[in-house]
Amino acid sequence: MKLTRILIVLAFVVGAVCFFWFDLGEYLTLETIQSRSGALRDQVQAHPWWAATVFFTAYVALTVLSFPGTVVLTILAGALFGLLGGTLLVSFASNLGALIAMLISRFLLRDWVQRRFSKQIASINRGLERDGAFYLFSLRLIPIVPFVLLNPALGLTRVGIWTFWWTTQAGMLPGNVVYVNAGLQLSRIREISDILSPSMIGTLVLLAVFPLAATRLLTLYKARKAFRGWSKPKGFDYNLLVIGAGSGGLTAARIAASLKARVGLVERGQLGGAALHSGSVPARALMRAANMTHALRRGDTLGEGQCPDVDFAKVMRQVRHTLGEAQARVTVDAYEEMGVRVLEGEARLTSPWTVEVGDRAISTRAVILATGSHAYLPPIPGIDQVDPLTSENLWELQERPDRLLVLGSDGNACELAQAMQRLGCQVTMVFEQEQLLEGFEPQARQAIAEALEADGVRLLPQHSAERFERAGASHRLICAAGEGGTSPAVNFDRVLIALGRQACLDDLGLDTLGLSTREDGSLEVDEYLATRYPNIYAVGAVAGPDTTTHEAAHRAGFATRNALFSGLRRVAVSDRVVPRAAYTSPEVAMVGLTEEQAQAVQQEYEVTLIPLESMATAYLSAGNRGFVKVLTDQGRDRILGATFVGDGASEALGVLVVAMKHKLGLNKLHKVVHLNPTLAEASVAVAEAWRQAHGAKRPLAWSERLQRWRRGKAHRQSHTNGDAEAKQPNTAV
Repeated sequence: MKLTRILIVLAFVVGAVCFFWFDLGEYLTLETIQSRSGALRDQVQAHPWWAATVFFTAYVALTVLSFPGTVVLTILAGALFGLLGGTLLVSFASNLGALIAMLISRFLLRDWVQRRFSKQIASINRGLERDGAFYLFSLRLIPIVPFVLLNPALGLTRVGIWTFWWTTQAGMLPGNVVYVNAGLQLSRIREISDILSPSMIGTLVLLAVFPLAATRLLTLYKARKAFRGWSKPKGFDYNLLVIGAGSGGLTAARIAASLKARVGLVERGQLGGAALHSGSVPARALMRAANMTHALRRGDTLGEGQCPDVDFAKVMRQVRHTLGEAQARVTVDAYEEMGVRVLEGEARLTSPWTVEVGDRAISTRAVILATGSHAYLPPIPGIDQVDPLTSENLWELQERPDRLLVLGSDGNACELAQAMQRLGCQVTMVFEQEQLLEGFEPQARQAIAEALEADGVRLLPQHSAERFERAGASHRLICAAGEGGTSPAVNFDRVLIALGRQACLDDLGLDTLGLSTREDGSLEVDEYLATRYPNIYAVGAVAGPDTTTHEAAHRAGFATRNALFSGLRRVAVSDRVVPRAAYTSPEVAMVGLTEEQAQAVQQEYEVTLIPLESMATAYLSAGNRGFVKVLTDQGRDRILGATFVGDGASEALGVLVVAMKHKLGLNKLHKVVHLNPTLAEASVAVAEAWRQAHGAKRPLAWSERLQRWRRGKAHRQSHTNGDAEAKQPNTAV
């Protein structure tokens, strides 16, 4: 098998060398078709079977080797073999070549293809799971993914050979007909007036309109299939109805109103969602109070430790006060002034275009589901006996628990555990993973673990919760340690469950519409954030349980525009540059790939790491400890991912987020001037370190010679004498 792979790679190399060495690309141009079509047609007429065989073989070979020129060959087929003959040759040759390329990928070049096309493979698999063969047919009809990428990528999917064959044959046939006909018309041009002939103009229009028309027809077919059995209203009360007024829902409503659409916003509780009422806003307020207490205790602020006596009840009252001020800024009146009609009540879908709110039926052209999430409570035996805390009821605490047990290891769990420890609790964290903050860089995870342990938090990794028990006036958790061992029971006064969140989808009428959920409780959506109904979209936790507040708002922009302009224009959502953060002390912020993720997709990369302790400006700006780590493409300055660890990391990361979003490499980032002293300067330090590591040695040597010459002869002589004296041993006492 290894020898076969080597031979295949060698064949590719030989083919490429021959293609460029003999300049075969010269024959794959429209000029060549026009100038030599007459002579070639004579050969075809003289030897039709021989010519067809040579053409068929060449087309198959170019398709297998993924060389450029198949489009021109398709046009040439029309000029040489006519509409019917050219279409038959091209259709079967392209299909056979695609099949061979797919089989080579599946059985012989699997590792290389997996490394090169991992993203495309994952995307195609999701589409196949959602729409089956229809998805593959649509890819062939409208080549969103180029064929040179699609054929190898399909080799590593679960698509069967027969499905691959018929979808390729049927999907590529309309496009082949259009291009073959273009070649037929091109061969008939003899003078300038022929260009303006109706047949030629019609061909050019068809070439331009075909992709748009195919896209539209596929969209209509899919919609017709989804809406079968439902009666569509002749008119609508709203262009868009948003269900849920969390971060994603509010963003969607604002954008729709700004586009002058008639938009309704349905909410059964308060505006703002979980982030405002029980998530990031109160958590930041609690962490700020805890950090101030910690700084006073260590003497960071006044020069001597003050050991303040924390009034826990007062701290929690201040958190609730801050929370109330934030909530007061998000009002119904403010959104009504924007043009958003706010409807209070429970929403229930009764058809793809009808929503019941209370006793009122509302028709809408499109719907966005943004109902948010609630804290997940695991089915641990005895959990109902311990009155568990979550991020939703933690803020009602009046008395400080002496011993707090935290279940979880994500950013929210780490933030709350550290805050409560600094406010005087003895915190124990129990989690099943090997380390905290799964999905972050190992150095960042280790830094946070050390910071928590330095504060006094007890960490119990690789421990799973078995059951809760009463232990007199307090409680205890029985755990199972890693590899089947049993750890000592953990005694506690209160337990905080921070094991993630679940989408709120109850009583929405999803069963009526046949909208099924994934195993994690979220809705299945496509790359446009649409459900199986092309006018019903989902954002935030409804479309994925791990979605953060800012990511929900980010996706809401895509969903809103797709919902309002469906049928005219749709844009696939892009999560390539969405940052994440844990607001611990020090903070951790990241964007893009980690080393582990880059290795998983076999992405070649380089690492540039700068400890913040080595930067006086970073230390002065926030007393920082930590680092900035940037992954770049091998041999290039393109940023693949970045991680900041340090106080203020969530703010400083913004420089690298902008750079990645607008594809600015480290060479350009190096030229940006930042205020001094700030942590943002760390991005320049990383860029400088990368430039030094990749600087060309020869230009530097020539620059040194030039500068020495420009100092003049006397200085060069002085420099030479100085070097000679420096080499002599110093014998003076």
